[in-house]
Amino acid sequence: MREELRIVTRQLVVGAFSPSVLLRVGRRLGLLEQRGLDAREESVPSSPAQCRALLAGDLDAALTSPDNVIAYRFVPDNPLGETADVKIVAAVDRGLGLGVYGRPGITSAADLKGANIGVDVPGSGFAFALYALLESLGLGRDDYHVVTLGSTPRRLEALLAGDCDATMLNAGNELRAEDAGAARLAGLAEVCHPYLGTVLSTVGDHRRADVEALAGALREAARTIAGGDADDVVVEEAAEALRLPGALATRYLDRLKDPAEGLVVDGTIDLDAMETVVNLRRTYMPALVGGVDVLATALDPSRGLIDPYGR
Repeated sequence: MREELRIVTRQLVVGAFSPSVLLRVGRRLGLLEQRGLDAREESVPSSPAQCRALLAGDLDAALTSPDNVIAYRFVPDNPLGETADVKIVAAVDRGLGLGVYGRPGITSAADLKGANIGVDVPGSGFAFALYALLESLGLGRDDYHVVTLGSTPRRLEALLAGDCDATMLNAGNELRAEDAGAARLAGLAEVCHPYLGTVLSTVGDHRRADVEALAGALREAARTIAGGDADDVVVEEAAEALRLPGALATRYLDRLKDPAEGLVVDGTIDLDAMETVVNLRRTYMPALVGGVDVLATALDPSRGLIDPYGR
């Protein structure tokens, strides 16, 4: 009797701030199973907590802002107080609607004078993008108060509860905010372009083959979504994972397909978009060690920020 072949499934733990519809669609389409993978999402409360878990080995990979990878690779006084061999494996999206939203009742930048503005942590990529957006609206850093609130879903809850007056939202959270009466005051795509919102990252060569396989699955899922061959699956997964009613889930599908703000279909890390991210940090929180700007050459291939193996 011929012995049946068995596919060994390897589990990866992936840390994310908001549920990843892309990852869930990849699972639904069988793209993970084809590669012998099962990726379990782990919700993280903040960017420092995500990186801490990644370094401890509690996470195998992370869906995160590229600025977080920059901070924990190059900047010694990051929130963890240490640097590590964190790297970017693949690009995932260009921000998914990232913008500054005012709580219900706030309709213009003038309403934000003296306001409480929520961020993940003050020295993070989305915070820098927020500072740039508020500056484009005529507000300087002395015109508002920054409050630390953690991940995007937590900031959405705080905004709708009135615990902050404005914050940065994306990835479906902004759609829920609009549906609840929050106003979009400015969008990042109009101010900081090109931009990279989410990347797949890991530490060193940790489970290299498996993370490479995950990057491949995400790329294939993105191509399928962009081609319009998974519309129903995306809407179902967005509705369940992000708690979006039907009309908002359809808007989320459109957001994923948007070439300016949506998925990076081929997973390629756009160096111009990365330069935008690096320059935002250099503008709002310069990193000097011995008087030298440690980010001046961050995108040089020799510095190891971007690892091509995910391609």
